[in-house]
Amino acid sequence: MIVAAVRHPVADYDRWKAGFDAYPPTSNGAQFARVNRSVEDPNVVAVVMGFGSVEAARGFLDSQELAAKMEEAGVSGPPRIELYEEVAAI
Repeated sequence: MIVAAVRHPVADYDRWKAGFDAYPPTSNGAQFARVNRSVEDPNVVAVVMGFGSVEAARGFLDSQELAAKMEEAGVSGPPRIELYEEVAAI
């Protein structure tokens, strides 16, 4: 399992969440997606997603469509994107 973590600021969480719900990672190859908000700033979100391969993760994360949807949803700064290989689950 490849786990992608994407962290970015948003102008307004509710606006961003509506955009996220309209274009969920699970309809674009992710096996799961979890939305998290910073406890210090509720307009900073981190989305954790699981993909079957690095190629599937990069295909979604590097897509122009995702970039456009993020802009429409009010992402207000560059995302920090990290990919991990899951090696254990407890």
